[in-house]
Amino acid sequence: MMTRNQSNERGQLEILTIDQLVPEDHLVRKLESAIDFSFIYPLVENLYSGIGRPSIDPVVLFKMIFIQYIFGIRSMRQTIKEIETNMAYGWFLGFGFYTEVPHFSTFGKNYERRYHDSDVFEDIFYHILKEITDKGLLSADHIFLDSTHVKASANKRKFDKKMVRKETRAYEEKLQLELNLDREEHGKKPFPPEKFKKEEWKEIKESTTDPESGYYVKDERTKQFAYSFHAATDEKGFVLGTILTPGNVHDSHLLQPLVEKVVEKVKKPLAAAADAAYKTSAITNFLLENQMLPVLPYTRPKTKEGFFRKHDYVYDEYYDCYLCPQGQVLKYTTTTKEGYRQYKSNSSICEKCPFLSQCTESKNHQKLIQRHIWEAYLEEAEHLRHNVEVKQIYAKRKEKVERVFADVKEKHGMRWTTLRGLKKLSMQAMLTFAAMNLKKMATWTWQPA
Repeated sequence: MMTRNQSNERGQLEILTIDQLVPEDHLVRKLESAIDFSFIYPLVENLYSGIGRPSIDPVVLFKMIFIQYIFGIRSMRQTIKEIETNMAYGWFLGFGFYTEVPHFSTFGKNYERRYHDSDVFEDIFYHILKEITDKGLLSADHIFLDSTHVKASANKRKFDKKMVRKETRAYEEKLQLELNLDREEHGKKPFPPEKFKKEEWKEIKESTTDPESGYYVKDERTKQFAYSFHAATDEKGFVLGTILTPGNVHDSHLLQPLVEKVVEKVKKPLAAAADAAYKTSAITNFLLENQMLPVLPYTRPKTKEGFFRKHDYVYDEYYDCYLCPQGQVLKYTTTTKEGYRQYKSNSSICEKCPFLSQCTESKNHQKLIQRHIWEAYLEEAEHLRHNVEVKQIYAKRKEKVERVFADVKEKHGMRWTTLRGLKKLSMQAMLTFAAMNLKKMATWTWQPA
């Protein structure tokens, strides 16, 4: 039998508190129970003047941001509308029925006037991470690293072409020192400092809307201005650190500074897992020399089809030479300023070799093999790849860091951004990952009444 509701109880008078309107298991109760937000006061105290009109409570200000990022609300304007109508959000902020909700521009003005040149966002991120550590939830012996692209607020068709200097890699100074030592050991003159200081340039597309973003090309269909969020997570999916770059910066350039940040702020991991983009001689050198296990995948040889692969040429470490499949010795000739030792064959012997067409296409019939001065570290990582423990760690990578990136895009509004500039995006990255960590900690530590 169909029922029609004849009574209208919209005007019914009740005596109750806001606390009664918030469900006992609502996420805002878990957040409030998980951490004492008054830790924000000493972090921002030096950014406020002792005179003038009273400010908005900084805890309320940052709680509003956490509401936006935890619940995946697209903008602060929409967040304020939600706070005005959602009693749970008002309860979380400590508001009463008639408390005036701040204007949506309040955080933006405070950011410009107080926070944009401070470390407050990073301090908040690491304070929450310390709370997680103190509760025994962190498991950072194995860390997982990757990056994801976030679409910039910029039209991909509005750009200028520009020549810029190539970025300096974190290991550049160490490489210069070691390759000169390698040259001296081989009887070659070291490169003078000015040889390295020669500036290298590249042409890029610079957005006229957001010049600090980078033009990112994934395939024919995915071409856009974007930012890269580089992050490290632990075994339980907590984010341990993040670095923001333009979208055209290669992932491998950021592993070393990101791991160094984790070591400084959290702890030194036993192993670091990453995908094939990070499988370089420089990265394996950095990890192994710092007693961290590189956990990297198999990568297919990049040799042209029908030619001998590099592993078909045997390297003799004692005599520092290569042996080709026909037994000819490829002797050392020089070490380049990029850190590669070059080994060359005898062209008169190669010219008569029956396998010449499978070996080289050079006009002078000479085979050239390049070996990085740190290639032994890459080979060691390749041997470690077959270890059962390493295989088990790598298998977890997609479940840890990839899941974090999926959540940050699907649940926390980071598929694209409305902000512009590296500083603002760094703020958004820090607070979004802090919000994710806080949400996970609050859910795991919640004790229902």
